[in-house]
Amino acid sequence: MFASTHGRDAPPMLLTAAKRLERLDSTLARQTYLDAFAAALFAGRLAAPGGSVQDVAAAVLAADWQPADGTPPAASELLLDGLAVLIAQGLTAGAPLLRTALEAFLAQSLSEQDELRWLWLACRVARSLGYDQWWDELTDRQVHLARRYGALSVLPIALTERFTAQLFAGDIDSASALLAEADAVIKVTGNQLGPHIAFLLAAWRGNEADTLALIESSRQDVTTRGEGLWLVATEWTSAVFFNGLGRYQDALVAAERAAQQPHELGLSTWVWPELIEAAARSGHPDRATTAMQQLTEVAATTGTDWTLGVAARSRALLTDDQHAEALYRDAIDRLSRTRIRVAQARTHLLYGEWLRRQGRRVDAREQLRAAHEGFTRIGMGAYAERARRELVATGETVRKRSGDIDEDQLTSQEAQIAQLAAQGHTNPEIGALLFISARTVEWHLRKVFTKLGITSRRQLRTALPDTLHTVSS
Repeated sequence: MFASTHGRDAPPMLLTAAKRLERLDSTLARQTYLDAFAAALFAGRLAAPGGSVQDVAAAVLAADWQPADGTPPAASELLLDGLAVLIAQGLTAGAPLLRTALEAFLAQSLSEQDELRWLWLACRVARSLGYDQWWDELTDRQVHLARRYGALSVLPIALTERFTAQLFAGDIDSASALLAEADAVIKVTGNQLGPHIAFLLAAWRGNEADTLALIESSRQDVTTRGEGLWLVATEWTSAVFFNGLGRYQDALVAAERAAQQPHELGLSTWVWPELIEAAARSGHPDRATTAMQQLTEVAATTGTDWTLGVAARSRALLTDDQHAEALYRDAIDRLSRTRIRVAQARTHLLYGEWLRRQGRRVDAREQLRAAHEGFTRIGMGAYAERARRELVATGETVRKRSGDIDEDQLTSQEAQIAQLAAQGHTNPEIGALLFISARTVEWHLRKVFTKLGITSRRQLRTALPDTLHTVSS
């Protein structure tokens, strides 16, 4: 994909080509404009002069198209028009057009080429506008399509988007498998697109050292390659992570950096709830005003339970005590009807924290238990610990269940990798056995060494718990 492999230089090059094609072939011109949009989204703030999403939108709206032949517009054409209006005229004007485009992607019989080329962009639109069911369906379809046709240039993109959908849904096991597959594809093809999702998984699990190291490494990498889209991802992830740790001032700084790029399309919508929570909890509610207005506009325009639920929760953080409870309950009710289990657990947590501060310990425990169980089930370590501390503050003793894993214990995948390494297998051999890349094996082994307090593979056989020596490979 040219748009995703030429960094900051691709958008102006594609935009120039599209303008030249307008009088020659309007269909090809529109496809090239959509390519230019894709390139501009990848490059983000790092795009070369004349290649921003605003530049592309202005050119699309000013284009002198040849008259249509009367056939209904293709899904990709609807997507192009919707994106141009969204960027140039705002959400209220652009969102209905983008909804029509998404409906076309779901209903029209598209060619394999068109699906492989444009589904990823439709997925990002669905995520940005809060259509969780469509996001699930489109990401799943894109991965299956890319696998079936062996489209290795598209597969990392498809896996990345599906990975994010599974994380939001709270299925960390499926997300981990998608990460390993993306890593393997990247290793085989040499395509550097997509390895940055490892930092998001680390943040979800709540390991501070791993998360901050991976975020910093990714930030440097994508800046070099001109992929500004991933800078927004690292900033949003940092905000999520710091909010989980209760480091609200750090979360606010990261969220405000991400919010400076409102046209990123995908994560930009979900930066606003992080900014609002961080601002409210750090004592700077005035810094959440613009974010709340934008989130309210998204919710009012799309009307999905996901956007309406998160908007209600965010508004509760900024309102007086008289109205907060009704907003929290509305948020929980709406989010319970979505796939987004992470948003539901976070709402239980915030509501429980509010109840405890109102002196309603019994009511708070109900919400905090739901949050703690939810975060534990979906593997969000920092948020689970935050919920546990709140429960303890209500006077409840939080006992570990027999299936719980302590922070210093190995996960099942870490244990399997450690056992194979202790048997003398190399990283490539372990990767082949487990269908992951050697780089992923190395990453897990570093975590194993830290947890076991060792520095080399030679120490594994004596450092591993006795129960692991019987694990079958």
